[in-house]
Amino acid sequence: MVRRTKEEAQETRSQILEAAEQAFYQRGVARTTLADIATLAGVTRGAIYWHFSNKSDLLQALLDTLHEPLDELARASESEDEVDPLGCMRKLLIHLYHQVALDPKTRRINEILIHKCEFTDEMCDMRRQRQTHSLECNLRIGLTLRNAVNRGQLPENLDTVRGAVCIHGYIQGLIGQWLLVPDSFQLHQDAERWVDAGLDMLRLSPSLRN
Repeated sequence: MVRRTKEEAQETRSQILEAAEQAFYQRGVARTTLADIATLAGVTRGAIYWHFSNKSDLLQALLDTLHEPLDELARASESEDEVDPLGCMRKLLIHLYHQVALDPKTRRINEILIHKCEFTDEMCDMRRQRQTHSLECNLRIGLTLRNAVNRGQLPENLDTVRGAVCIHGYIQGLIGQWLLVPDSFQLHQDAERWVDAGLDMLRLSPSLRN
């Protein structure tokens, strides 16, 4: 009985997340209410509050579903024992572009975050979470870049802090542009070239040297 109750709770949570994804994508985050999500999910608002504290918590749960498949590769590129940190980063980014372009769920959630999420007062928790995530992402990228420098894959005098901010901005900007105007360029077919263009910036830009 306990196991069935846990399974039912997990099923309800999944229903709520699927409804939230649909509602946020169609209406935008600010215009979507928890009542809208409850109606779509076929549950009560109380059921939503059982699983999620507020709309920010719900959106964060959606975002968390995107990170898991790439975590192992990200950890490898950050490890001092990894013999090819830059290669790991390249593989990770190519996979990311493929995922955004080819996986409908990944595409929708990224579009919600980048183009359909307004950081209004009720979303201040989400704004803080995104700020923290952005800073952590820069630190993780910087760690990978330092490992690549130590392995002789990037210039010894690379400013890894500035380089991390630049490559992070390049990745986000490219995805944001493609989601806004998908027909303007090929993200999936040219994924390797887009990634290599970013890595060339790290290798060759004089402005990224100490």
